[in-house]
Order: sequence, then structure tokens, then C-alpha cells
Amino acid sequence: MATPDIGYDSGIEELPKSKTWLGAALEMMRKQPLGAAGGFVVLVMIFMAVFAELIAPYDPEANSFEFMLVGPSTDFLLGTDQFGRDLLSRIIYGARTALYVGFVSAFFGATAGLVLGVASAYFGGRIDLLFQRVLDVFMAFPLIIMALAVVAILGTGTQNVIIAITVPFIPQCARVVRSSALAIREIPYVDAARACGFSHTRIILRHMAPNVMAPYLIMLTSFVGQAILLEASLSYLGLGVQEPTAAWGLMLQGGAEEYAESAPWVAVFPGLAITLAVFGFNLFGDALRDMLDPKLRSR
Repeated sequence: MATPDIGYDSGIEELPKSKTWLGAALEMMRKQPLGAAGGFVVLVMIFMAVFAELIAPYDPEANSFEFMLVGPSTDFLLGTDQFGRDLLSRIIYGARTALYVGFVSAFFGATAGLVLGVASAYFGGRIDLLFQRVLDVFMAFPLIIMALAVVAILGTGTQNVIIAITVPFIPQCARVVRSSALAIREIPYVDAARACGFSHTRIILRHMAPNVMAPYLIMLTSFVGQAILLEASLSYLGLGVQEPTAAWGLMLQGGAEEYAESAPWVAVFPGLAITLAVFGFNLFGDALRDMLDPKLRSR
């Protein structure tokens, strides 16, 4: 006997179709103008980093002692440094160094913190207590102090700088993600996954981690700006990226004190680049937080 077709109205409205990237960008410009401005700065940095060979007018590592400390002019738009290197070219290539260190260290730090935070919340009990006490020890040190300690152990260089910046990011992200994962752990579908016999790894990575992506993405964006600032600080102290690599912190180190009066452009323009980069990522991260947080979005 055929079963009669009974219509069922769930009362739930059909979800609107996904917007195009252009529509989402226009909506962000309307609702989050500061966040859109920060996103524009980020896009400009990415464009500079990707097409540095095509944009830079000179070789950033080529010395020209005939043009040492030349002020901004038509030939050198931002002037030259004490070795005759074009500042504009070095700033453009410095964006590549800043974004490489920033994105890699932020990604690995936030991802490791995501896994540790979700695992700590999932297992709970003594494991959670042990994880949190270890994280408390790491968080007791300021970012720059922890980074300096790691660099002192591993040595200088780009790869060691990435490790030094990644380590302090892990406990910060783990603590934020854990607070969200604690609520997700009590949702019935996690109990259902346990009842089905799924492994702990599958429950953590497939059922819990995707549901804490909002705080993860927010932390990831904010970490990039912090990583750029930390890399510049370590390079300024001579413990980060080494010459002749173009890096904004190295450019500050070479002109911040000795040429502050005679050639201020040597330090002013790299400082402005660092400021704009960090400011842009912070604005974009704040806008992303407002868009992903339901409470803030409703306001």
C-alpha cells in the first residue's frame, strides 16, 4: 500500500543565495568602512609582495655609493639609505618579508592553538588542567620577551624568527578557542559521535574544530599584524632578518638614530610602512570579528 504524500511545512524560510565577492565587499564597505580601509591596505601589501619585481624601480640590494643619503626626488621617490639603496624598492620588497613571516607564523601559531584548545576542552579533567597550567606559564611572559628567548636559543635568521613568533601565539589562541569549545562539547551531536564509536581525533578535528572557526579566523588576522610588528622589532634589535634582505625593521635599525636629523627619510618611511601594515590588519580583524559575532552583527 502506497504511503500518502503528506505535505510538511517546517516554518523555516529558505536561506538566501550566497552573495558574490563583489557584493560582499560592497556590503562591508557600507557597514564596516574602517574594516574596508584595513582590507584595502592588506590588499595593497599583498600586491606589492607578489609583484615586487615588476613594481620596484631598482634592485633593493644593489649598493650605489654615488647616491648615498639622497633625499626624495624624481629619481628616488623616497630617497636612498646610507649604502645608496633605493628606499622605495626596499620597502616594496620588505612587504614580501613582512607578509611571509607574518602569515606563516600566524597560521602555524593559531592552528596549533586551535588543536590544543579544542583537545583541552574535549578531554577535560586532569588533561585540561595540565594544559591550562602550561599555557599560563607561557602567557606569563610578554610576546617580545618570549620571542627574544626563542631567538637566543635558536639563533637569528628568517626561519628561526618564524619559530620565535609562532611559539607565543599558541597559548593565546588556545585559551580563546578553549572557551568556545567548552560550550560545543556539551552539544548532543558530540555525545552522538562518541556513541557511534568515533575516535577522539575524528571528533576533535571533524566535529568540534570546524565550529570554532570564527574565533580562530579572528585570532589569525590579529596575529598577522602582531607578527609583522614583532619581526620588525627583532630585526631592529639585530636578532631577526639579516642583511642584505629587505626588511622594514632592518631599515629602521640603519637610520633611526644616526641619521635622524641629517636624513630623516631613512627611518620615517619604513616606520610609516610598519604602522600602516599593523593598523590595516587590526582594522580588518576588528571588522571580521564584528561580522562573525552574532551579537555584534545584530547591533
